[in-house]
Amino acid sequence: MTSTSEGRRAKAKATRAPIVAGGHTRIRPFNTRDTYPEQNLDNDLCQAVVAGNTVYVRGQIGQNLDTSESVGIGDAEAQAEQAMANITTLLEEAGSRIEHLVKLTIYLIDPRYREAVYRTVGRWTKGVHPISTGLVVSALARPEWLCEIDAVAVIPEEAQA
Repeated sequence: MTSTSEGRRAKAKATRAPIVAGGHTRIRPFNTRDTYPEQNLDNDLCQAVVAGNTVYVRGQIGQNLDTSESVGIGDAEAQAEQAMANITTLLEEAGSRIEHLVKLTIYLIDPRYREAVYRTVGRWTKGVHPISTGLVVSALARPEWLCEIDAVAVIPEEAQA
């Protein structure tokens, strides 16, 4: 492991702690200058926001949450698998679970990826029955990303106590 990778992992863990801003809990805050060093950006964002009993999850792609490294390059199914694993992790960190999903929005850069991506999402959401919207877009933030999935879930009352 290189010192750059070690530094990136240490920074990811340091910024993993939730913060409260505007009265809402921000899960895994980050700055785009660190996430997209090749771009001239400086935006404070987070991976999920807990507002009341609702969890809003940022669009997830084929990227490791801890290292920001892309995974499944060229493989929409593998990217969807990583995105759903990320969503599951973020929901748990926010106090929710995958079975409390309310809505998914799925973005594809090619309609031919639909079957593989939806089959993957379907395995993760078996028996959950969230609503879902699917869109085909011309591109995502990085050319290697083939699909992106964002989510909205609730925190059940028993978990809020």
